[in-house]
Amino acid sequence: MKWSSPWSVGFPGWHLECSAMSNKYLGSKFDIHGGGMDLKFPHHECEIAQAKGANNEQPVNYWIHSNMLTLNGKRMSKSTGNTILPFELFSGSSTHLTQGFSPSVVRFFMLQAHYGGILDFSNDALVASEKGFRKLLTALETLNNHSFKETDIDKIMETKIVSLCDSCYENMNDDFNTPKVIASLFELVSLINGFSSNNKWKISKNTFEKLIHTFSGFVEEILGLKNEYSGDNNLSKKLIEMILNIRSDAKANKNYQISDQIRDELNKIGIEIKDGKDNTTYSIND
Repeated sequence: MKWSSPWSVGFPGWHLECSAMSNKYLGSKFDIHGGGMDLKFPHHECEIAQAKGANNEQPVNYWIHSNMLTLNGKRMSKSTGNTILPFELFSGSSTHLTQGFSPSVVRFFMLQAHYGGILDFSNDALVASEKGFRKLLTALETLNNHSFKETDIDKIMETKIVSLCDSCYENMNDDFNTPKVIASLFELVSLINGFSSNNKWKISKNTFEKLIHTFSGFVEEILGLKNEYSGDNNLSKKLIEMILNIRSDAKANKNYQISDQIRDELNKIGIEIKDGKDNTTYSIND
């Protein structure tokens, strides 16, 4: 795989096709180039040398070299059957899974590990990720549906929210440290849930706008997480909202028996009702 030459040690030229394709479709310089750690040398080093020779500039701003994927703590291997394919993750057709998972849940699961670390797939880890993913979506929906009213401002809370929002960007700038980004987002989830339960945000409008811009921007745009549970999701949402409206009418008419019955029956099927001062919200739990 190598030989001596007048210029130094030589390697086979299979690297050229990657440089040619990158140059044609992405231009002489682009932002991010991915690949496994095993491609650092000689493949990517040769790509850099070829691109610099052709265009007289560094071809890539950021190199992301990912580590291995394992399954249930063991290296993936066809011979032992310890493998899993993308369509099996989504359909749940693998013997290693008890259910299928949406692409966004799988994406969220993978983002919880740094790209340079080993990522171990397991059914339990994916199930836990689905629960965490739903918590993010619930908090995002709470923010999107909230009509902000400025009250007494808690300076300590203001500082904490601004700091957590800033930390999302700082961690992303720290070698794409998505695990730390997600940790900051979940700290914000706890604050959002606390605000929502008593409907007292105690922050300025500017801080609220920073919160919603950062939280929604990272969840939906930067991390690319979408609600993909099913095509019937909008219908389910409308049905739940219709039931909650019926419950609100029952409460308004002081028919608390029906109101409590609706709440209890929804809770049995995993829909938790939260009565606030001005409105009622819900979350879907496993």
